Amino acid sequence: MRLFWHRGDARTRDNAGLAAAARDGEVVPVFVYDADLLGTVGARQRAFFLRHVKRLEERYRELGSDLIVRAGDPEAVLVDLAAEYDAEAVFYNEQYRAARRNRQRAVEDALAGEGVDTDSRTDIVLVDPGRLEARYPNHSQFHGDWETVPKRGPYAEPDVAALADVRDGKTVPEPDADIDLPDAGYEAARERFDEFLDYGITSYNDTRDDLAWAVEAPTHAVSRMSPYLATGAIGVRELWAGASDVYDAVTGGERRNVDKYRYELSWREQMYHLLYYNPDLAVSNYKSFPNEIAWRDDDDAFEAWTRGETGYPLVDAGMRQLNEEGYIHNRPRQVVASFLTKHLLIDWRRGARYFTKQLIDHDYASNHGAWQWTASTGTDSVDVRIFDPVSQMSKYDDGARFVKAYVPELSDVPSGKVVDWPTLSRAEREELAPDYAHPIVDRNEGYERAQRVFEEALGKR
Repeated sequence: MRLFWHRGDARTRDNAGLAAAARDGEVVPVFVYDADLLGTVGARQRAFFLRHVKRLEERYRELGSDLIVRAGDPEAVLVDLAAEYDAEAVFYNEQYRAARRNRQRAVEDALAGEGVDTDSRTDIVLVDPGRLEARYPNHSQFHGDWETVPKRGPYAEPDVAALADVRDGKTVPEPDADIDLPDAGYEAARERFDEFLDYGITSYNDTRDDLAWAVEAPTHAVSRMSPYLATGAIGVRELWAGASDVYDAVTGGERRNVDKYRYELSWREQMYHLLYYNPDLAVSNYKSFPNEIAWRDDDDAFEAWTRGETGYPLVDAGMRQLNEEGYIHNRPRQVVASFLTKHLLIDWRRGARYFTKQLIDHDYASNHGAWQWTASTGTDSVDVRIFDPVSQMSKYDDGARFVKAYVPELSDVPSGKVVDWPTLSRAEREELAPDYAHPIVDRNEGYERAQRVFEEALGKR
């Protein structure tokens, strides 16, 4: 008998560790409600994840088994369950956050003390980070090495005969959230992905930054699979396989579009690679600076940013989408992060913590790795990257469709004026939309200040 310890992988399909455990002998599926670790994610994502666990429990019951749910420290719980079910081994999937790796080591030590074997598998990524070099100067060089590693297909769901005939009356709480959450579980994730494969992936590169289309067809312009991937409702091999099947079936521009989607998955892989080799990614700059970055301590500006009241329409629309949906489209996600760390010169760690609280697609590696990239403290080959929020809106939302969907104060303002809002005179802004915020920082002054501060930190001034 084996135990399989579900962690951030609430699914029976495409689950590397579960498939390995079920390969030879019966498996008892286990979930440990670890309040300490669940408390480190936002309430929204915690609620979404626990709904996945409920769907997982239902699936096991459909398969004639059950999910054994216990609360407590995993090292104590798993030792007790191994004894109860006379298990010779406990299987699980690798996690890369330092706290989760420490928990895993405690479990391994406790089980070894009782003579129980442990077996961990690479599941959360396509390529084990340990197979690659420890550092890469940019994504292109990482992708070059990563691309050469073969990618295996999805793992099948275990046969019914491989799942132990157990019953358990305990379950997990299913807390409410302050926003509407997407449907939970593998089936909902797969349905969304199938729709994207049918209607979105062959135009992905052409539409992924089209913010008007993101309002009109949010799950076609991009896949919006990140909430399901981040919470483990679907496996990354399944996404890679689905995209690759379409890639093999199309040609020309459609193939280019599909390949861009696969390329974007490699960014997620690099974020996990960064975390694997840099366990302090969430708290320490990846890049070394000869001088300290002169971050500003401005609570009023930070709070205006969190509320979406900066007077920069694209920034405010992005932040309001985040607050209302627990999700933010990738283009404004980059713009709001750049605005905080460059135009406002507020430490990226404050922004990352706010994202952790609000996002349902919070991914520890991607959140902190991407914040560092945008803040110019990470792996980017550009010394000081600054997204200009005015030109970004002009390029990606010139009709103000996205902005007006989230900033109703601007609904009656001509789109050109919305784009140019931070550059208009105060009198014109008050006439056009008296209820909307004035810019909290001058566009050019903020840009030039950020350039100066980062060049001083880099020793170039």
